[in-house]
Amino acid sequence: MPDYTPASITLTSLQDGAETVQSYQGQVFNSGSGIFLKYEEQGQGPTGEEVTRVTVLITPGELKLIRHGSVESSQSFQEGRRLPGYYRAAYTSFNLSTQTHSLTLNLDGLSGTARWKYDLYVYDELAGQFDISLHIQEEVGHDTQSIRGN
Repeated sequence: MPDYTPASITLTSLQDGAETVQSYQGQVFNSGSGIFLKYEEQGQGPTGEEVTRVTVLITPGELKLIRHGSVESSQSFQEGRRLPGYYRAAYTSFNLSTQTHSLTLNLDGLSGTARWKYDLYVYDELAGQFDISLHIQEEVGHDTQSIRGN
């Protein structure tokens, strides 16, 4: 089992001139081939009380975002590529794809920043253009034994 380290996560999304900033407490670990980041989003379902578990895998040149819970989705990002994904929720399901224009990874150990700009397509129709910044700050001085395997 990997050793998870607590981390503070800030996700900034810019779409159509509107900026949304969300902060989370999560866990991060180095898998050898990349960095795994795990956190939970609250209120993503019909009642606003559901929890969605988010896993982010960052490897050289690629970022993958997976959600499990009231929302199930997968999105992959590689600069210059259009990659398939999906979205499933209680009352809707659709295929999507992402056309990534830029992906910049600036990581130092378990901390750093990922930034990517992409077009989101739903059923091959442009659904939005996004500029995302993900900041990960490893929290030092915590007992990693207590959260191992979560």
